[in-house]
Amino acid sequence: MSETSPENPDFDAMTRDIAEVPAVEVIVTVAVNLMSAAAVKLGLSEEGDKYKDLDEARKLITALAGLLDASTTEISSFHAAPLRDGLKSLQLAFREASIVPDEPGQGPGEKYTGPVYG
Repeated sequence: MSETSPENPDFDAMTRDIAEVPAVEVIVTVAVNLMSAAAVKLGLSEEGDKYKDLDEARKLITALAGLLDASTTEISSFHAAPLRDGLKSLQLAFREASIVPDEPGQGPGEKYTGPVYG
């Protein structure tokens, strides 16, 4: 029997674990992780401005928008609708946090979602 350690992970077990997860669950998990990271970078966490970084938030929001745009037909509206709502909330929070807000249609992810208005 082989021992596993951080230096020697059990890739076979990891592959089996991944193989058992439906694609929709993987997509939703990645989307939620992007949303959470973007919220922190927008200063929306308990620590507030401590981790605020709008450049990083822009990247995360754009990646989330691209993922949702590409996967909307692959995941049901049951999953997609709340993710789209969360994305819109992040886009509006970004606009609010910006000293000089982007023009409508130029904000993070808006090339995928179209202009976002409050």
